[in-house]
Amino acid sequence: MSIDPNTTAFLFPGQGSQRAGMGHALAKKDSHAAQVFARADEILGVALSKLCWEGPADLINETENAQRGLLTHSVAVLRAIQARYPHLQPACAAGHSLGEYSALVAAGALTFEDALLLVQERGLAMKQAGELNPGEMLAALGADIAMAEQACLQASQQTGKIVVIANDNCPGQVVISGEREAIAAAAEILQGAGVRKLIPLAVTIAGHSPLLNPAQARLNHALSNTPVQHPAFPIIGNVSAAPLETAADIRTDLSAQLTSRVRWTESMQAMITGGIDTFIELGPGAVLSSMLKRIDRSVRSFSIDTTESFSVLDL
Repeated sequence: MSIDPNTTAFLFPGQGSQRAGMGHALAKKDSHAAQVFARADEILGVALSKLCWEGPADLINETENAQRGLLTHSVAVLRAIQARYPHLQPACAAGHSLGEYSALVAAGALTFEDALLLVQERGLAMKQAGELNPGEMLAALGADIAMAEQACLQASQQTGKIVVIANDNCPGQVVISGEREAIAAAAEILQGAGVRKLIPLAVTIAGHSPLLNPAQARLNHALSNTPVQHPAFPIIGNVSAAPLETAADIRTDLSAQLTSRVRWTESMQAMITGGIDTFIELGPGAVLSSMLKRIDRSVRSFSIDTTESFSVLDL
């Protein structure tokens, strides 16, 4: 199989893709991946690798652990690929929510060490905000953006509470986020509009909504103290669905991302319009590859997690 780096993009998953055992098989067989996990343990002063590899699942699913673990796993896959295929520098990259930090490491805009500490602050800030402003998230399968926007607007007007679109993942998959009463009202409106599959997410934090405003100052402080370099290749930002090409662009997007919609469908469409025809997902699972099939079936996508899965990259 031929892969042209000039038409290839790297994708990095976000929170929700974590699972017990992530990265274990890869680290056992690849020293570069193992070094990333060992370095994470050293930086954090905790056995993050043991948690990722052995669980328990409920502890991995805690926001701060999920975010640190996913970044570490994705970067472990990245380092293993870079060692084996040094010529495979993508034309661009994107990461879903938290995954944007992994994408920035791939582009050299953040060091792994700085990204890990930044993600730790992000996770703790979100956890604190969730305790102050508890909320919910709901996936509406079969809903389009216009329908979801109308439902959120109407539910907010009815209840006086907050509910917004958090993620535009792909056609037919929209995630809304907000206060419980408003989420329930929006769900009723969506059902009345013909949406039959509504899936509550197992979270108590209303991600990508104004309910996370209390976390903003802490994240902004951490960002201001973190060195950010111009990326070696463009990162398609979650907030703008446009290339982040400077350190200033990156800081703006990461700050706004906390309470803004993840424009994933638009981000993928922008990459495809720009000439990308091959997507390589680095990290646990294949959530982003699955979404991509609903966005545009004409492009190729591959999920890379274990050494065995590297075979698709052999030229």
